[in-house]
Amino acid sequence: MSGYLLDTHTLLWAFEGDSDLSRRAGRLVEDSANDVVISIVVYWELQIKQTIGKLRVAREYNERLWEWFDACGFTRLGLQRSHCDRYRALPLHHRDPFDRMLIAQAQVEGFAILTADPRFKKYDVKVVW
Repeated sequence: MSGYLLDTHTLLWAFEGDSDLSRRAGRLVEDSANDVVISIVVYWELQIKQTIGKLRVAREYNERLWEWFDACGFTRLGLQRSHCDRYRALPLHHRDPFDRMLIAQAQVEGFAILTADPRFKKYDVKVVW
């Protein structure tokens, strides 16, 4: 594995210092020797949740989040055609399109996923928690 891709909850818990973040995941995120990867898919999901009222945060939250990414030296991952092609080929173990795209990205890029969500384990991807 060449890096750790954070799912949406893991990202928020790490950013906010939430106790729901596992100790192991917290150590991996904090260790600057690790390649911690943030997908644009996670940011997109956060924007949608804010727009429809499922995530209520201050207006400056997003700016602080991006500043934190940069300060921590996290790698940003865009969306590529190969990710979309892999997404389409995934078995339909569950229907969350954001989770499924993170799984596709992790498979294509060779990343482990930091997530507490047990549904990720149904896919051919390394899950760390």
